[in-house]
Amino acid sequence: MNGKLKVIVTILLAVTLTLGSCNRKKEVVEQDKALVNDSLFMEAYRPQFHFSPAEKWMNDPNGLVFHEGVYHLFYQYYPGDIVWGPMHWGHAVSKDLVYWEQKPIALFPDELGYIFSGSAIVDDQNTSGLGNGEKAPLAAIYTYHDMEGEKKGSNDYQTQGLAFSTDNGESWEKYSGNPILQNEEGFKDFRDPKVFWHESSKQWIMVLVAGDHARIYQSQNLIEWKYVSEFGKDRGGHGGVWECPDLFPLTAPESGKEVWVMIISINPGAPNGGSGTQYFIGKFDGTTFTSEQKNTRWLDWGTDNYAGVSYNHVPNGDRILIGWMSNWMYARDTPTETWRSAMTVPRKLGLQQQGDSLHLTNYPVENLATILKSEINRDISLPAGASDTINFDHFNQSEVRFRTEARDFVLSFGNDKGDTLMLTMDSEQKNFVLDRIKSGKVDFNEGFGDLMEMPVPGLPDGAYEVRVLMDWSSLEVFINGGVYVMTAQLFPNAPYTMLTVSNPGSEPADLTDLEVSRAERIW
Repeated sequence: MNGKLKVIVTILLAVTLTLGSCNRKKEVVEQDKALVNDSLFMEAYRPQFHFSPAEKWMNDPNGLVFHEGVYHLFYQYYPGDIVWGPMHWGHAVSKDLVYWEQKPIALFPDELGYIFSGSAIVDDQNTSGLGNGEKAPLAAIYTYHDMEGEKKGSNDYQTQGLAFSTDNGESWEKYSGNPILQNEEGFKDFRDPKVFWHESSKQWIMVLVAGDHARIYQSQNLIEWKYVSEFGKDRGGHGGVWECPDLFPLTAPESGKEVWVMIISINPGAPNGGSGTQYFIGKFDGTTFTSEQKNTRWLDWGTDNYAGVSYNHVPNGDRILIGWMSNWMYARDTPTETWRSAMTVPRKLGLQQQGDSLHLTNYPVENLATILKSEINRDISLPAGASDTINFDHFNQSEVRFRTEARDFVLSFGNDKGDTLMLTMDSEQKNFVLDRIKSGKVDFNEGFGDLMEMPVPGLPDGAYEVRVLMDWSSLEVFINGGVYVMTAQLFPNAPYTMLTVSNPGSEPADLTDLEVSRAERIW
């Protein structure tokens, strides 16, 4: 794949679903696979280097797993409209986390319900007995959502199901004994299982959410599960429903010791409104996750990184996360016509020590550099009150990157339509502000234009890095190696072509090694 034009796209033209019968028939008319030409994926606001579906609605990433040289990205998908509907698992694959090949739908709703979020693993020891004797099966563990049960007012309409594949995700078969985990206690929200192998205790672990807390289960075979503990009733934010948990180990940078991180998405209750993702650092012994963390910490302070989960079975033990680049406040209303929603760039997770505490970092994977072509390189020195302007025709498909010791600066992106996007580092308030109030189309939702603020109390004494990725309808900001991160959707009326750098402070501001790179399109 050369990344210039060629990617195979399967466009699903019609889907007929009949719920209520074990032997129901699915009719899926597929367009013959064809090479993408220049006109496809060029609609207004279509991301050029972020994954988005060829058409229709997408939300949470699901089943992130690496197997036989392939990164699988499954996702919540409705092939019937550009708004949420009966959920399927869409599917895409990549060999490098940059270029993506869109695949046919992996999992369809059935008589047990819609197919909600979940995870996938490689059962390399065939503990489930679902392998064919030659290849280790991939197993997908997901939530069934019984819409009829919900309409009837019951609280047990969400259960957990299992599907498996022996051809590396090309085709899937659902386990005949589904559901594998009943909602016996009648939790109204009982969903989003993340499953992984815990080597120390030699067993499978499942973490799922039940309303306002996480629950942990153990299994030897992926089919029979035992509840063992819960976490979170007295920790973290509780302004909304907990969703999409993840639990994984990372190595502390100074001590070299293993620590465990739990990620929990919450909607609503995020610091800048609507959906967001919090994290906890603690310990896990195979049964119980504990954390002494008192304050709520956020993976991303922007409004548009939600439901992120990490890959299982990545080489070298890397922990890589992808998030849904939207917010339930306005996800159904954004001004796109044939498709809706995109994913964040894949991000490597790590830890950084600040004082006595560890903080989770998320930062673009190294492979992203293969599509970044440097166009502008310069240093900028600004006396107090001064500004400088850079002209570039492709800011909406670019990376802007520099180092600075400044505690006060403003980055203002603009175009000839009068749209302005402002990023402000404010030493007095010790925060970073993203202002998209006049960034373009914002009136499709009352809260879309609100300011986003991010505390930045732990900037280093010397220079730190600022990295800005901008696509046709998104912005991702990474400060100090991903300790401070903001993600936001944008819908300018024309591409930004000007960047004005200003110094509102009383001390000189130097931006060194400022580099503007154009990002190649991945379609």
